[in-house]
Amino acid sequence: MKIRVLLADDHTIVRESLRIALHEAEDMEVVGEATTGREALHMTEELGPDVVIIDIGMPDLNGIDATGRIIGSNPDVRVIALSAHTERQLVTSMLDAGASGYLLKDSPLSELVHAVRAVHHGKKYLSPDVLPDILDPASSGELPAQLSVYSVLGRREREVLQLLAEGQTSKQIARTLYISPGTVETHRRNIMRKLDLHSVAELTRYAIREGLTQP
Repeated sequence: MKIRVLLADDHTIVRESLRIALHEAEDMEVVGEATTGREALHMTEELGPDVVIIDIGMPDLNGIDATGRIIGSNPDVRVIALSAHTERQLVTSMLDAGASGYLLKDSPLSELVHAVRAVHHGKKYLSPDVLPDILDPASSGELPAQLSVYSVLGRREREVLQLLAEGQTSKQIARTLYISPGTVETHRRNIMRKLDLHSVAELTRYAIREGLTQP
């Protein structure tokens, strides 16, 4: 049987490149393509892929939170993160969310095929360029860890923060998350208090810095 792969990236040219590379591998097939993190979550439920390849900086629901929810509902699915970022904080957050692999966007497409096969067989796969920071003892717990957005904010607060940073109003966020505008405002106030930030512009800069969304 072929390895069933779901692609999740908001850039058409990236998805097309990935699709072509996987199509050339005789043991793989692309079963779907998602353009937002929330769409990737729904398509995983509908299509039942073996492997999900997801960009960290996905709109609507970032790749890290989407991965956590995908793995939570589908523990047999393997997730490979696709990112331009090598920061240890983002890599470890993705792995903590349940990802089995982490690939950089400038990796050769042949490496992607290798990574898909590896995670499908229960192995972990990390791009060579991110391994030194992950394996370095000085960055693996012996030094005080900087608090990340994933340790400061709850899941729903992160969702609200990302959507605020992407320019949605409280009413739009309420419709997206199926909550009331008043609840959105409560989350916004709690986020600002926890982060000690005082404007949407500051929240937006913070969300970009933490990898929740892209400029």
